[in-house]
This record gives sequence, structure tokens and C-alpha cells, in this order.
Amino acid sequence: MKKTFFSIVLLVAAGLVCNSCCGEKQTEVKNVIFMIGDGMGLNEAYAARHIQGDSLFIMDEADDIILQTTYSKSSKITDSAASGTALATGVKTNNSMIGMDADSVAVESILEQAKRNGKATGEVVTVYLQHATPAAFVAHQINRDMYEEIAIDFLKSTPDVMLGGGIAYFENRSDSCNLSDSLRARGYDVVYNMEDAKKSESNKLLGLFADKYMPAMLDGRGDYLPEAVDLAIKKLNTNKKGFFLMVEGSQIDSRCHANDFPGTVAEVIDFDKAVKVAVDFARADGHTLVVVTADHETGGLSLMHGRPTNDPTHFWHRFTTPGHTGVPVPVYVFGPGSENYKGLGDNTMHKAIMAKVMGLK
Repeated sequence: MKKTFFSIVLLVAAGLVCNSCCGEKQTEVKNVIFMIGDGMGLNEAYAARHIQGDSLFIMDEADDIILQTTYSKSSKITDSAASGTALATGVKTNNSMIGMDADSVAVESILEQAKRNGKATGEVVTVYLQHATPAAFVAHQINRDMYEEIAIDFLKSTPDVMLGGGIAYFENRSDSCNLSDSLRARGYDVVYNMEDAKKSESNKLLGLFADKYMPAMLDGRGDYLPEAVDLAIKKLNTNKKGFFLMVEGSQIDSRCHANDFPGTVAEVIDFDKAVKVAVDFARADGHTLVVVTADHETGGLSLMHGRPTNDPTHFWHRFTTPGHTGVPVPVYVFGPGSENYKGLGDNTMHKAIMAKVMGLK
């Protein structure tokens, strides 16, 4: 009787120690949505929040916000190729290099690892799919300007859903190859407008909506980005093993390069709407981590005096450069797995965290 009693006491005590040491069981993360506001530093986001009456979803609703450094292997001021590669692969590389380390050795991206583990994968952008940031998740090339070679890499590590521009490098090529036809032969539905994309019944979808860049927000792009994110999630979520989706608010960067303040704010607000679409899904799903960050800051935007107004020109501001800067950028995290993001991080941290929470081999 005494043995039985003491055995029970020991088992209960052991359970308490285990719970104390290990904590509660972590929520399973099946899906990761990685959203990159190209060039979107803290000031770009805060300016958009101010213009909207002190309201911006990514800043107001995040479960946590930390900072990350962005420097490349070759420079304190990164370009989008090196930073995209660090975000995708967890490895620092030289400026201009895509999906390779500084010794020109190809490195597997988180998208490729997720695909290898049987998950669905996708990319949604507002620039051409072969541009530096989306390319870093799929391609492995010595220089970001090798667009036709990068396009061929999309046939090697092909995401299930690809939405953005890029007709020029898939179809109007110097080698006369039509890569869209190659994808059709593999069962992809290839469409050229969002109406047809929404009608598509295939879960293998290539949407090419521009020769290269899609229109800027102030030039009439409309609700493409939030609608495309919603569509991609619906397609990818049919995979029972889960999915990885990379989304880029690509033209925040181009507007910052042009020192176009109203255009910058419009692009950030549009990206913020897309983030809300992703987070709304994640909260309903319960097994999705959403990570929102930037590859770097562009323009060196300074914010000075201002007053609440819907007119961006009434916010006193100044861009200090037409190029990139080296300041750390925020990381906004939502959902299960967000507890892995702490303190001051680096852009190389994401792949390991995402692979860990998704249980990738």
C-alpha cells in the first residue's frame, strides 16, 4: 500500500516538474505566411499609420514586434538580392547574389525546404516574379540581373501558386523558349488577369498580370494584392500537410527610391490590407504563423511635424537618399510560433525558426 502511495506521489511530482520545465504543449504550426514590405522601415509604416488616423494593422495588431539587422556579407548597406537571400535561406551573401552563399554555393530556401517536405508553396508579388526578393526563395544565380536564368530556375523549384508580373522573362525570351507552355505541360493553369485567376479550378496556378512591374497603387492597381493573397491562401490550404507562402509588397521600395511620399504611403497601406487578409485567415485557422518584415529600409525617410490628415503632403517629411539605408527594420509576428522572435534579431534568423515551428526535415 505504501509503495503504491509513494509511487503515485512520485509520478505526480514528476509530472509537475515536466510541466514546469517543458511548459504547455505548443500549438502545431502547419502553415507560414512570410510577408515582406520591400523597403518598408519603421518610418514608412508609421507615416502610413499617421495618414490613416493613427491606425495600421501590422503595428496595432501584432502579437509581438522586434527589430532585425539587414547588412549583407559584402556591405553594411544591403541590396534586395542579398537581403532576400538571407531571409529565404538563413545565409549571408554578397550584394547582387541570389540563393547562394558568398562562395557561390547554392543554398536551400525555406520555400524549397517546405516543398521538399510535401507542403504547398506560393509567391505573390507586385513586381515580376524573377525580381530579387521572390527570386531568392526559388532561384540560385550569381547575379540578380540574370532574369532569364532565374526564370528557368522557377521550373526547378516551382511554387504551386505564382502571382505577379514577369511575362517578359517567361515568354518573350532571347532563347525563344516559352516557359509558360512548359508549366502548362506540367498541369499549371496559366492566366493573365485576376478574373481568370479567381475562376481557375486548378491548385497549380501561374498568374502573369504584367510584362514586368504591375501598376503602382496611385496608377490604379486597385485591390490586387489583398485579393491575390486571399486567392493564394485558398489554393494552398487544400494541401493537408500545410503550406508556405511568401508575399512581397514590392513597390514600397520603388516609391521610396523615387522619394515619392504619397506613393510610399499608398503602397504601405495596400500591403497592410494584404497582411490583414493573411492574419484573418491565420486567426481563424489557429495553426498559421504570419511574419511581416522588410528586406531593408529605402530612402532614409525622416518624419517631422505633422497633423492628422488624409492628405500625405501635409505630413512634414524628408527623404535623405534615393538608395537603401543600413538601419534595422521591424519584424511583426502573429500567431503560434511568434514566441520564437525575441530581442534584436538578424535577417538570417527566419529560416531556422520557420523550419522549426513547421517541423521540417
